[in-house]
Amino acid sequence: MRGNIEKLVKRKKNKKKRRKRKKVRRKTKVRKKRKKRPKKYRNRKPKQMLPPVSKQVVVLRTLSSGTTSYHSSGYWPYTDDEDVRYTEVRCLKLAMPSNGGYKCSDGSYFNSRCQFFCSPGYTLRGDLSASCQSSRTWSGGNSVCVDVDPPVITCPNIKEKTAEPGKLTAKVTWDTPEGKDTADGILTDVILKGKPSGTHIPEGNHKLSYTVFDRAENKATCRFNVRVRVRRCTPLSVPDNGWMKCDSAADNYGATCEFRCLGGYELRGSAARVCQFNMEWSGLETSCAPMNINVGVRSAAALLDQFYEKRRVLIISAPSAANHYYRFQMTNLQHAQCGLDLRHVTVIELVGVYPAQIGRIRHRPIPPGLALQLRLLLQLSQNSFNMVLLDKQGVDKQRYTFPITAAEIFTTIDTFPLRTEEATLQKEAGQSC
Repeated sequence: MRGNIEKLVKRKKNKKKRRKRKKVRRKTKVRKKRKKRPKKYRNRKPKQMLPPVSKQVVVLRTLSSGTTSYHSSGYWPYTDDEDVRYTEVRCLKLAMPSNGGYKCSDGSYFNSRCQFFCSPGYTLRGDLSASCQSSRTWSGGNSVCVDVDPPVITCPNIKEKTAEPGKLTAKVTWDTPEGKDTADGILTDVILKGKPSGTHIPEGNHKLSYTVFDRAENKATCRFNVRVRVRRCTPLSVPDNGWMKCDSAADNYGATCEFRCLGGYELRGSAARVCQFNMEWSGLETSCAPMNINVGVRSAAALLDQFYEKRRVLIISAPSAANHYYRFQMTNLQHAQCGLDLRHVTVIELVGVYPAQIGRIRHRPIPPGLALQLRLLLQLSQNSFNMVLLDKQGVDKQRYTFPITAAEIFTTIDTFPLRTEEATLQKEAGQSC
């Protein structure tokens, strides 16, 4: 009974198929004549099309001999006695390049194409892409991302500074530039060539540079200038018959120059001058003129005032020009005139007894009345040999009742505090006997 039912169902299905075929034939106006196939092909099934590539499979044909081959055309003719099967092909996962990656069209499946890329700041070296092959291997993949771009660093603009009064350097500061690596942002070293910020830099134009390195040893360098300016006055010249002592650089802003004159000369103009901000010297031009002693004054005090802070005075008094001590003393001093001038010593002679006494300063005579006043002021006897040494402040420093050598006089003068400073200046100026 059951078998009969199955036969009826099968007949109905066959009737439906026949009806469909008749309808198709009616609609076709021109019928193509079909060629009869040879007997050996009549039982063979039609060619089968491979699945779409998107399914990522290949067709494998197993022959009666047991071997398997792949047909690359996408179609494979086969018969009933052949074993045809579909096998999925996948490649191993690609290694991810450090500091980069890849993007594939279809993962690790057959025919998938992977494009390699690098992170910002890195450059791709090696294969640009790789494809998954039927052998389950990639066509490429030896790619690396390397850092070849140098870091970036920007230096400050030109720095210009003017030195302060009395100085030849200026303290210059600037913000230390910060480098930046375009790859991982890490810098391994920063090197400064030149003086660091916050130091005192001397006059002139100075070139400085900063160099930075990244972890791949790429480097970048930036450069800038630091200019230090010193305001300067026109250099002063040493006056004739005198000398000049200046501090600092002698002509820079704030420098002070002091002047002195040789023995027998007096200072005219300013004893000290300062270089000002407008680069002009203060005071008047300095010169050394021969001392003009006025012997026509009315008192001995007025005569000695002319030597105040300018000259030391050695006064020699004798009862007559024939006095043995007087002659010996004057002979000894005649050969020491250079040493007397170097120590700013003026010799005044008082010879004779009033009213026949005479006096003189070098070759200039002193009136008898003025000569007498000097003896009275300094308490010098007219009847014996006397000698007195006065310093530049008019102070009685030493008295003698007998002649002495010039060397002894010089030794005494060289112990005066002011003379020590004078000797130092004269040595710097190269003045000597």
